[in-house]
Amino acid sequence: MKFSSIFCFSRRNIPLLILLIFSINLQAEEDLAKKLANPISSLISVPIKASYNENFGVNDNGHVWSINVQPVIPVSISDNWNMISRTILPIIDQTDVPMTGLDQAGIGDIQQSLFFSPKQPTSNGIVWGVGPVFLFDSASKDVLGAEKWGMGPTAVMLKQQGPWTYGFLGNHIQSFAGNHNRADISATFMQPFLAYVTSTKTTFSLNTEST
Repeated sequence: MKFSSIFCFSRRNIPLLILLIFSINLQAEEDLAKKLANPISSLISVPIKASYNENFGVNDNGHVWSINVQPVIPVSISDNWNMISRTILPIIDQTDVPMTGLDQAGIGDIQQSLFFSPKQPTSNGIVWGVGPVFLFDSASKDVLGAEKWGMGPTAVMLKQQGPWTYGFLGNHIQSFAGNHNRADISATFMQPFLAYVTSTKTTFSLNTEST
């Protein structure tokens, strides 16, 4: 009788049960939206970014389509620390680059970042991560990459306050090997970002990328 009584409830309890489940779902959706806005959260994600650029090549009449596949994979390495792997795999299709009549398509140079990040934010609510970034000479065709190997430091810092997420991601890559006939790389990347999660769990985000 005790066993069966656990599963018994009156009709008056049904709205309360539905409300409880609905509240749990809303909280889960909000947590998920915040994790998606955090580039080093403990959540496996695969963002895909498409971009179009023109006025490339010798005659400035070339254009480039690129799709960046950016898997983010967190790994717990201790009770207090995560290591977050962030890969950028560019898939490129370019026309009239580097000169009119030349078209190429394939994979560009892969960029691999590793962030070591505390599992808990600081007392001020700051989430941060630091680590190395690597540039691999992985382009399927020479014209789709720099033909250089490089590495350097990378860092990210952000704060999540209410529906807002704001922060900064940056790195610096210095080439150390590769084709000596190609220009050396010394590039600093900066990406401030801002995101807002609405009451319907829709996220609006804004960021700029400068190299």
